[in-house]
Amino acid sequence: MTTLTHATFTRMDESTAEDWVASIPAHQHVEQGLADRVLRELRDLASGPQGFAVDRLVHSIQTAHRAEKAGRDDEYLVCALVHDIGDLLTPNNHPDLAAAILKPFVSEANLWMVQMHGVFQGYYFWHHVGLDRNSRDAYTDHPHYDRCAEFCAEYDMPAFDPSYPTPPLEHYEPLVRSFFAPRA
Repeated sequence: MTTLTHATFTRMDESTAEDWVASIPAHQHVEQGLADRVLRELRDLASGPQGFAVDRLVHSIQTAHRAEKAGRDDEYLVCALVHDIGDLLTPNNHPDLAAAILKPFVSEANLWMVQMHGVFQGYYFWHHVGLDRNSRDAYTDHPHYDRCAEFCAEYDMPAFDPSYPTPPLEHYEPLVRSFFAPRA
C-alpha cells in the first residue's frame, strides 16, 4: 500500500481511506492553532469602528474579569471572554458565531447562554432603537433563562466602563490556550 502525503480526491464521493489518513496531519495542525486564532480574533476586536466608551476587546475582557471576580469557573470565563468574538465579522448574529466556536468545548447551559445573550442584552437597550426590549420573555420557561439573564445583568451589560480596572488580554491567554488545546 502506498502512503499518501495528502489527499488526492477532487470529490468527496471519490475519496479513499488512504486519503482520509493523509489528511489527519493537516486537521491536527488546524486543531493545534485554534487558541492562536481565538486570541487573534479577540485582539481584532480592538480595531474597527467602535461607538462605545471602550472597544470591543476591552468590553470582552471586562465581561470575563467581572465573572472571574465573582468566582465563576474557567469554562464560564472563556464563554464571557469570547461571547462577542464575532461582533466585527457578523454583528447581527455574532452570538451564533461565538456559540459555534464554543460548542465542542462547553456545557449546554453555557452554550445556550452565549448563543442567546444578544436577545437578553437587548433588554437594556432595544427600547431605545425601536425594538422590543422584552423579546427575551419568549424564553422564560427555558431551563437556562436565569443563567443568561444573570450573565447579561452581572457581567455583560455593565462591561462598558473605561474606569473599570481591566487586565490585559495576556491575563487570559494561558486559560484560552489550555481551554482550546487539542483533546486526546
